[in-house]
Amino acid sequence: FFPKFDVNPMASTNIDNWNGQGTVPPSNGEYMDVTSPINGSVIGRVAVSSAADVSAAVDRASEAFGPWSSRTIKSRAAVMFKFHQLLIDHAEELADIVIKENGKNRAEALASIAKGNETVEYACSLPQLVQGKKEEVSRGVYCEDNREPLGIVGTIVPFNFPIMVPMWTVPISLTMGNCVILKPSEKVPMTMARVAQLLLEAGVPPGVFQMVNGTKDVVEALCDHPRIRGVTFVGSSPVAELVSHRCRKLNKKVIALGGAKNHLVVLPDCELNSAATDIVTSFAGAAGQRCMAASVLLIVGDEGSSGQVLDKVVAKASELMAGVGPGQVGPVIDEGAKQRILGYINNSIEKDGATCLVDGRSWATGGGGPGAVAGGSWVGPTILLHKSAQDAAVREEIFGPVLSVVKVASWEEALQIENSNPFGNAACIYTSVGAHANWFSSRFNAGMIGVNVGIPVPREPFAFGGLYGTQSKFGDMDITGEGAIEFFTNRRKVTSRWPCDLSSKISAPTKPAAAEKDVANFNGQM
Repeated sequence: FFPKFDVNPMASTNIDNWNGQGTVPPSNGEYMDVTSPINGSVIGRVAVSSAADVSAAVDRASEAFGPWSSRTIKSRAAVMFKFHQLLIDHAEELADIVIKENGKNRAEALASIAKGNETVEYACSLPQLVQGKKEEVSRGVYCEDNREPLGIVGTIVPFNFPIMVPMWTVPISLTMGNCVILKPSEKVPMTMARVAQLLLEAGVPPGVFQMVNGTKDVVEALCDHPRIRGVTFVGSSPVAELVSHRCRKLNKKVIALGGAKNHLVVLPDCELNSAATDIVTSFAGAAGQRCMAASVLLIVGDEGSSGQVLDKVVAKASELMAGVGPGQVGPVIDEGAKQRILGYINNSIEKDGATCLVDGRSWATGGGGPGAVAGGSWVGPTILLHKSAQDAAVREEIFGPVLSVVKVASWEEALQIENSNPFGNAACIYTSVGAHANWFSSRFNAGMIGVNVGIPVPREPFAFGGLYGTQSKFGDMDITGEGAIEFFTNRRKVTSRWPCDLSSKISAPTKPAAAEKDVANFNGQM
């Protein structure tokens, strides 16, 4: 299976910035190649923008913010309704672009669009979810709480989900009345370039949603610009930490989600076939390039299903083929990623003495079937059985289709390995006993827990985000759901009192009864 698009280098085009109604070239005239991971061909040239381009985008957003934020939230949500339908209408077209620049298989590409559109659906429901509050807190004294948009927001997204991750933030932020400046990954800028056109078609006014392409300079400019009131980031932990600290120094709202090292624990009482299928999907799906992918499989004991699950996982993983058709495993994003993943595999085998149960290294040199196109960044599913939980491949984020297996003797040993890793994104327990699941789910050091679910992504209305105090999460709130509502708004609290003597206008029977003295009332008394 091959997608319908052309990956001929001569078909490359420039991907410029977006001002909300059309494309804008970078002020410095600089571009860099965008390559397809399928065969390594150049498929476009993306703008490498500067701080000046960010400043120009902020100026445009500043002009657009007043009219956009003054519209009712119902009016803004109506735009999202139109956008939601446009994503459905253009799903196949967008999937082609995702495959072309990212290498996902078609089923994964379509699923990422549908999952992103779920957040658009959630944004459409915001008029019913974000009403203010008002209460008489003392006799004649009222407090009310209203949400107001934060202002101009910068959103920095990674390569692994060209449309889904931007949809975590853009629809909610826009519907709450903000203006958004998006920096897509320079490795996959084409999908959101098309989505930007759909947002305009849906009715998002010029300047309200913009894109500034580039690399480090754009990220730093988004963090530093004084009129950008909040920044969201999804990417590697080292950069997430830098973005968080840079924004914090300026007292700027920030949420920065980092990497992961997700552990799956298999108990002897698990349902064997279901667990094996789920484990393979978790570690090999999307070529292992997702922060919710399985990285470490901890098998407790050797009785029951524990003694058989590894054989099942190995058998299923060995059947996977290279390609971008449904059920196939696509390439990793580029040559650098491929070499990094191969390095972890080689070091585990040659230095740490791990046993390679499934070896995907042959895909890098033409193995894996006809789908592993020459010149592409291919690494096949790989399963390593480790002697020590201290091996680098067990401890460090690899971000590829590699599963490290460690056999342990007890629940406590499995939990100790999971708890000792510095990340805190996700973990999963496979069991058929509720009490066993509760024991692990209440003790895992992770923000998103799966019970017999190896990719435990919370779906709307539940929020996505790792655990505070780990390398998976820096800054404020979760990035979707209620956390996003809180992040993208300010709460304005108003306390009011309207003194007026109405005694001459009210007949005696309707006068209120004398109230007990309110000693906590701070109005009119000292």
